Amino acid sequence: MEKYKEIERSIIKKFRKEVWSKVIKGIQEYDLIKENDNIMVCISGGKDSFLMAKCLQELLRHGKIKFNLHFVVMDPGYKNSIIAKIKTNAKTLNVPIEIFQTNIFAIIEKGASKSPCYLCARMRRGYLYSKAEELGCNKIALGHHFDDVIETSLLSMFYSSEIKTMLPKLHSDNFNGLELIRPLYLVKEEAINAWTKYNNLEFINCACKFTEEENINDSKRREVKELINKLREVNKNIDFNIFKSLDNINLDYVLGYRKNDKYHSFLEDYDK
Repeated sequence: MEKYKEIERSIIKKFRKEVWSKVIKGIQEYDLIKENDNIMVCISGGKDSFLMAKCLQELLRHGKIKFNLHFVVMDPGYKNSIIAKIKTNAKTLNVPIEIFQTNIFAIIEKGASKSPCYLCARMRRGYLYSKAEELGCNKIALGHHFDDVIETSLLSMFYSSEIKTMLPKLHSDNFNGLELIRPLYLVKEEAINAWTKYNNLEFINCACKFTEEENINDSKRREVKELINKLREVNKNIDFNIFKSLDNINLDYVLGYRKNDKYHSFLEDYDK
């Protein structure tokens, strides 16, 4: 059996409960994919996005919904060795990628930004939406997973003073008709790591020249990840409880909330 077929089989069989069933549940529960969708699958070169690509291939092959997939890799200015690694993994996994060039790293380097990660993320998003329009896609699939969701939620609380999470799907504000979806929304990072190890796969991480050369890292996200891991030692369900609380907000017992950029205080209805 060819390597990619073994990898596909592992998703359906070995990791059916931890990966495949979670992907199907997320797609159905949040209505992520509809008939005749044209989806651009964004592959960064990491384990998350490549697993997402394989899951969507399997869904297209075995599912009842007809849709179309474009597997796209954006090159922000990677070293040749990084691009070679991405191509090798794509071939191993039998994912037909299209690589398109951008000058993101060059722009950031020239501008000497104090927040290169923030600027890079904004520019990447813009290029990806433009590429999706060029391909005639109506949806963009990103590889964010369950742990990304709860970490982002706690980061918002700790450092932005608001309760805000990463949604399973989101309409674009600047590109009409384009929607962002996250098929791995319910898949835990430990399951992705286990799938990677089981299949003896090795993927790139960030591959950013700025984090590599200047030792920049997302220290706040790392701190939150370590905090959650520590809390798991006391309560093994802590991550699920954090996630579920975002789907179970009791507005009768909050000081205030925002809706459509308008703030509402509990005092508005207190004496009614």
